Amino acid sequence: MKYTIDKNDRPVYMQIYRQIRQDIIAGIYPYGEKLPSIRLLCDELAVSTVTVDHAYALLCDEGYAESRERSGFFVIFREADGFAAPAEAYKPRAVAHSSRKHPDFPFSVLARTMRRVLSDYAEGLMERSPNPGTVELREAIRSYLMRNRGMRAERCQIVIGSGAEYLYGLIITMLGRDRVYGLESPSYQKIEQIYRAAGVRCERLPLSHDGIESAALAGTGATVIHTTPYRSYPTGITASANKRHEYIRWAAKDGRIIVEDDFESEFSVSSKPEDTLFSLSDGDNVIYMNTFSKTVSPALRIGYMVLPRSLVGTFEKKLGFYSCTVPVFEQLVLAQLLQSGDFERHINRVRRALRKTRGK
Repeated sequence: MKYTIDKNDRPVYMQIYRQIRQDIIAGIYPYGEKLPSIRLLCDELAVSTVTVDHAYALLCDEGYAESRERSGFFVIFREADGFAAPAEAYKPRAVAHSSRKHPDFPFSVLARTMRRVLSDYAEGLMERSPNPGTVELREAIRSYLMRNRGMRAERCQIVIGSGAEYLYGLIITMLGRDRVYGLESPSYQKIEQIYRAAGVRCERLPLSHDGIESAALAGTGATVIHTTPYRSYPTGITASANKRHEYIRWAAKDGRIIVEDDFESEFSVSSKPEDTLFSLSDGDNVIYMNTFSKTVSPALRIGYMVLPRSLVGTFEKKLGFYSCTVPVFEQLVLAQLLQSGDFERHINRVRRALRKTRGK
């Protein structure tokens, strides 16, 4: 085996997970093949069984492998999966997404942070925000995404706006109204309402049990798909590892774009957040979006998108003159929550509580 670890780079199980996952994706371990045993990896890498078991648990959580009793771990990911015969559309019980209540962000922490920002910035809060957002918030988001989602992006790729609905409008203006936009069906009603209100043609793409139906994706006339890989509303469907790679293969054709709406993914009960399409793709054609309405408060109308490098120039040319729609004070408060670790501590508390409730 060629796996290596750096015990000074924690956590070790993530290093093992990433290396095995890459070998699965590359086909070194093809579909159905048995993965190295936990004991073998422990001996080769001089780590504990708990460490390797944790790495394998992540691979199973994300649909790359499965455990078979008394047999070991086997690959269930196939690069060739997708674009197959039509599958029956999945019709699960609707999830009351909007009513799902997570523990509130601690008001005492929010109030303390607000007081600190008022004290630290004083009259500076009266200054105008740069058009894409304050340097402090964009840098804090860049660092957070790198730490927690494995997303490598520069500050110039990040644009701040007052919620997802506003950002949808910017995306349509940037990409153009002459395109066909593919939307999950069913999906959050407001997504389609915004696209249609902007005067663009939309095509509904039915969902199967693990994401957009393969036949629908293969046959669509859309050049942009808007997908919510984590717990699509109202079905609650989360795209599998196979499906995420299928989306990336679909977007490999010139001119195709994926809009990845990652709403509420921070609250995944998996041992780590789901891999984003942005981090998995090397095609520079995924626009990543998220907001802080669930993780902090709906009163903070703050969302952001991360543009692929190929679209930064287009955005600046077409929309660079747009003023940022989020007050400087709110941007700096959120930046401080991200930089201090208070935001991540809250997310971790919620995820631990969810795992406990669901027996994870």
